[in-house]
Amino acid sequence: MLRLLFIAFLLASATSSHADDARLKRLATADENRGWEAVGRLDIGGKRFCTGALIAPNLVLTAAHCLFEKESGTRIDHEKIEFLAGWRDGRASAYRWVRRAVVHPDYSYSARLDAARVGNDVALLELYHPIRNTRVVPFETDSQPGAGDRIGVVSYALNRSEAPSMQEVCRVKAWEMGVLVMSCDVDFGSSGAPVFTFDDDGTPRIVSVISGMAVVDDERVSLGTQLEKPLALLKAKLAEGNGFFSAANGPKTKRLAIGARGDNGAKFVKP
Repeated sequence: MLRLLFIAFLLASATSSHADDARLKRLATADENRGWEAVGRLDIGGKRFCTGALIAPNLVLTAAHCLFEKESGTRIDHEKIEFLAGWRDGRASAYRWVRRAVVHPDYSYSARLDAARVGNDVALLELYHPIRNTRVVPFETDSQPGAGDRIGVVSYALNRSEAPSMQEVCRVKAWEMGVLVMSCDVDFGSSGAPVFTFDDDGTPRIVSVISGMAVVDDERVSLGTQLEKPLALLKAKLAEGNGFFSAANGPKTKRLAIGARGDNGAKFVKP
């Protein structure tokens, strides 16, 4: 049975140096946050939050597990989720509620934490009303980066929920079986945060979303989902008219406890 044992192998063959990684920087002012307003906080039923990013005026990309109750594993009514674009210190550039939401059809919240689960941990949210604001410009997406490539992450997280933080330079450690293993610094709340590559002129493009964290031999890494094919599939699902909430969505299943350890000694958590 395939498990996240593969991460240990990948780390063994990947560089372990983080010397060139940038520190997290809080985007505390309007000038610092300019250009990143399409990254926002997803407030989920007033109980918790994830990070999401606008990829079209009415579409937000995030992690699939953000749409499930932690305790019961049941699907959350996504109409209780609000996207706060560019949220910073009590104000957002735009506020929108979610109308429809689709998760990857092969994603299972109750499944073992393996490559298939992490690789399919992606969801697409359709907003009730498009965001047409010159300050909130949707990001384009791109194909997956390669090992050693420079990437960046913008996210909200535990103890930094009131403004986004950016790590402009971290690295791809490995990419295998649809899972991106990165040196980027993430924490609880970072789920669904966009992972960016940068064009020669510095233009950011989303290539993955944060799914979780792992600790292997005391080394902390972040895990990202595959994006290109799953995103095309999710867009097709919305075009077919799917994504309206039903209480039947998602069986009631027992959740794998955060911090459970695999046989390889790796500790995996969902940020």
